[in-house]
Amino acid sequence: QTDFFWRYILMEGFSSLWPLPGRIHQAMVTSLNEDNESVTVEWIENGDTKGKEVRCHALPSPPPAAGFFIIRTIPTRARPLQPQQPEPAPPPPSQQPTQQTQAQTQQQQQNARRKSNCVLEVEKLQEKRERRRFQQQELRVKRAQEVDTTIPNYEIMYMIRDFRASLDYRPLTTADLIEEHRICVCVRKRPLNKKELSMKDLDVITIPSKNVVMVHEPKQKVDLTRYLENQTFRFDYAFDDSTANEMVYKFTARPLVETIFERGMATCFAYGQTGSGKTHTMGGDFSGKNQDCSKGIYALAARDVFLMLKKPNYKKLDLQVYATFFEIYSGKVFDLLNRKAKLRVLEDGKQQVQVVGLQEKEVKCTEDVLKLIEVGNSCRTSGQTSANAHSSRSHAVFQIILRRKGKMHGKFSLIDLAGNERGADTSSADRQTRLEGAEINKSLLALKECIRALGRNQPHTPFRASKLTQVLRDSFIGENSRTCMIATISPGMTSCENTLNTLRYANRVKELTVDPNLVMEGGRPNIHAVNQLDLLDEDWLSISPQRDDLKLLCEQNEEEVSPQLFTFHEAVSQLVEMEEQVLEDHKAVFQESIRWLEDERVLIQMTEEVDYDVESYATQLEQILDQKIEILTELRDKVKSFRSALQQEEQASKQISPKKPRGL
Repeated sequence: QTDFFWRYILMEGFSSLWPLPGRIHQAMVTSLNEDNESVTVEWIENGDTKGKEVRCHALPSPPPAAGFFIIRTIPTRARPLQPQQPEPAPPPPSQQPTQQTQAQTQQQQQNARRKSNCVLEVEKLQEKRERRRFQQQELRVKRAQEVDTTIPNYEIMYMIRDFRASLDYRPLTTADLIEEHRICVCVRKRPLNKKELSMKDLDVITIPSKNVVMVHEPKQKVDLTRYLENQTFRFDYAFDDSTANEMVYKFTARPLVETIFERGMATCFAYGQTGSGKTHTMGGDFSGKNQDCSKGIYALAARDVFLMLKKPNYKKLDLQVYATFFEIYSGKVFDLLNRKAKLRVLEDGKQQVQVVGLQEKEVKCTEDVLKLIEVGNSCRTSGQTSANAHSSRSHAVFQIILRRKGKMHGKFSLIDLAGNERGADTSSADRQTRLEGAEINKSLLALKECIRALGRNQPHTPFRASKLTQVLRDSFIGENSRTCMIATISPGMTSCENTLNTLRYANRVKELTVDPNLVMEGGRPNIHAVNQLDLLDEDWLSISPQRDDLKLLCEQNEEEVSPQLFTFHEAVSQLVEMEEQVLEDHKAVFQESIRWLEDERVLIQMTEEVDYDVESYATQLEQILDQKIEILTELRDKVKSFRSALQQEEQASKQISPKKPRGL
């Protein structure tokens, strides 16, 4: 049947199958191609086998008399050839098609033959597209039947689940080696909390290996189609939500304990959004509102310090252990172990930073340390932000100090930083909130730049740019200094933006020490910002070393600090310094006033005598009044300047148009 069929086709004028015009060849159908609805034929010519592919639409319908009706339907159905079947009986006269219907059918068949390959391809693409849409709709319906569609973003949940199924998981284990880093940066993910679970928030963080963190950020196309943007970050260590504090401590702070016994300085700090697990990591596990301080890095580090003291090579040094606990709030330092007494940070003649009045408590065992931590935590300043009801508004610094015969031998600073989202509150209408946000924003930038200087062994460290880095100055200088950063992140989709900011900040900190060939000294001056400094006090700008470090800090972070934000930071720094000066002068005048009162009391008593010396009385009273006028006039002028600085800060805050912070 096939041979006769193809003879018929060739005789009907399909000369494209002929190698030479006017010649007829018998052709054999060798395959049926369902994908593109065509058949492949072969024939023998001069001893060579030749072939051609023909579209099924191009095959003519053989006349019924030829008896090949079944052959025509084989290519479109893509099934093997079947034996010839007898013709069906003609329908009754009542059901026979009219001449008009037959003409329409013939016309449609002729139109189908005339379709070009381009039209056929377009029709095929459209058919496949419709089929794909239908399959996707079926899949959505099937999934909707399998899951609770009341869960918000359940489609995103499926995308994340499918993506995770393709990963090869190799998480960090206790058997992994502890690598030695001068600057160690790691990330810790916490589990979803009760609030997130009640909201049915999605976990968008995946930690597939010991040093990789992935964020599945939901995105939306122009046509409203939702998709995932999977962003990958690499650090020294990555801890998933099942990791306990003891294991985090083992790979982060534990390697730094030996540093302070070798006459070095060590720093470990937790950075991240409020509620991401910083205080849990540093201070210990929470059970409701109660905190078990024995399981935090503070206590674990103290435990190992006392164990190290018992080793023979350190026992002979006769070291004493002391502890301090203070907080930095809005550019001011408060002693958490001394009823929150306000402290001053000054530099001595040897350019050593001294926290004047800070009390060091001697500790003999881990239990003593735990008591100090409980006292300090109960005093720490906290408040409300736009993102959280309870936010750490201050940086808490707990220090373990080793002394030998009264002299500093080593120091370990453990820091629970304020929530990084508070750094965005610099444009608030409330001045106190603005000052808090400005100090946090500035201190986090300064901390990053000081670690940059530590990793590059730069000769200058901009530690004066913030109070935090100023009190930690000795931790950023010297060859025997080591730092560890623990970036804590929230897993929920609602915290995705803050989580990405935290990871970008931590990633830049680590990038600063990876490739020394990329080191670029200094930075491009921010000319626009400098031109706006006219509104600030020129004397302060010319003599303040803090201003120099702040200018350098902002120049090195131009992408994150707009000119207006830089001016605002300048205004706030000037305001804080002037506030300290006014308070100190006021206290001095108050003490002087007590002496004046005593002198005046004696002078008045002298006038009660019958024959007192009038000239001596007038001379002494004039001297007292001259002193009062001179000192009070000076204080009054400073208060006027301080009030002017308050107005300048307010004006600068209204002009802020900050660039989007990357990691703050």
